[in-house]
Parts: sequence; structure tokens; C-alpha cells
Amino acid sequence: MDLSKIKMVVTDMDGTLLNSNHQVSTRFFEIFEELKKKNIIFVAASGRQYHSMVEKLEAIKNEIIVIAENGALIKKREETLLTTPISNSDVQRILNTVGPLEGVHPVLCCQNNAFVGGDSDEFIGMLKEYYSEFEIVEDQKKVDTEVLKVAIYHFENSEKHIYPNVKHLEGNLKVKVSGANWVDISNLNAHKGYALQKVMDHYQIAPDEIMVFGDYNNDLEMLELSDYSFAMANAHPNVLKTAKYRTKSNNDFGVERILEKLL
Repeated sequence: MDLSKIKMVVTDMDGTLLNSNHQVSTRFFEIFEELKKKNIIFVAASGRQYHSMVEKLEAIKNEIIVIAENGALIKKREETLLTTPISNSDVQRILNTVGPLEGVHPVLCCQNNAFVGGDSDEFIGMLKEYYSEFEIVEDQKKVDTEVLKVAIYHFENSEKHIYPNVKHLEGNLKVKVSGANWVDISNLNAHKGYALQKVMDHYQIAPDEIMVFGDYNNDLEMLELSDYSFAMANAHPNVLKTAKYRTKSNNDFGVERILEKLL
């Protein structure tokens, strides 16, 4: 594995760069300073809200590129480089589809805020980990802000309790099981691969010049863009199958170990 050409490092957040306590290690921040000295660009790519991502990466937020909301938003130093929203008619269609389902909690993800229903205190408490900025509304169908993504949560299992009910929306929309409890629905072009390709084109980065880390199905498209794609040991079977290499788990410094090899 010849890593001498690497000019860009891209990593997912939850289950990848973040440990099970949703923390970034101090070891990573030390490595980042070394990457910077070598002019290696760092990209954080997540299904999370932009504000939530930069909270985790506060110390370096002005020195990195952020792909948020599963690729529907790209920002650098507070400057918006790309947004790929969903039409209002599609938002209504999604809400009508998931509305009757038991134990399902949709979140309307917008550029600067998110909108949720207030029917579950337990859900609101959990949501604070992923969304720094959100508003509780009586009727999500009346939200008139441009929506980038509809994230849908189930406390038990998203693949079992949400995905079969929204699978039929695929084709017109991008439907992704993005975590054990989440399904994300967005514009067909709003995925991490589309966003990362835009970033690669801008910086003229080739597949053998980029290293990508991921753990879940919403990482598949971006993993396919790199000759050096790494699945975490804790990754979904689809990711283990797609990535060209494997590393240790997110709780065993899987990303940091490979970046140390790169340095």
C-alpha cells in the first residue's frame, strides 16, 4: 500500500472518527497538525447537521472542509459551497408516508436549523447529540424553510422498522439506512459521493490521491471514489464488502492508526 501520493483524507464521523461516546480523540487532533504541515486536506463527511459536526471539530473547524447532511451541504469556513435540497412536494410525500408509522420520528434538516415534532421527550433528549440547532413545531408539514434532508429515527432498528416502509421512494429520492437507528431521505444527488466528487474536482484530486474512511451504507458512494478506501472493523457488511482495505474499530483508533502510517 503506497500512500506517498495522498493529498486528501476524508472520514465519516459516527462509528468512524467518533468513538462510542461520540468523541474525537486528542490523538486525532495531534495527527491533524501533522497532516496540515504536509498540505494534506482534511474533509469531514457525515449525516450529521453542520453545527453538530463543527462542535465536535471546534479546534480545527476553520481549516477543514465539511460535508454535512449526507452530502446535501458542503461548507468551508462558514462559506456554503453547495446545497442540494429536496422539493417541498417530496417533503410532504415523505411525511405522509412515515406519519402513520409507530415509533418513528422524522427530522426536517435545513441549512441552519432542523424541525421536529414534540411528541417524544425521549427522542428530543437523544436528538441533542446529533443536532445542536433544532426547533420543535406543532406541524412539520407547515415548515416553509428549504429542506436538505429528512432524517427518520427509530429507537429499536431503522433497517427493520423504517426502511421497508420508505423503500418505494427510491428512484425519485435517495433513501439510505445511515445508522442502526436512522434512515435518511434526500435528493438523488444529495449523497456523500456526489459531494465528495465536487470537492475532488475542485482540488483536482485523483482516486489514488485520496483516502476515505467509513462504517455505514451512507458512506458507500464516497468509498467507491478512492483507491484507498477503509472500512472500520465495526462497519456494516455492505461497507466491509465495498472498501478496499480494513482498519480497527472506531473505539480502537482505526482512523488514527492508518493516518499515522500515512504520516
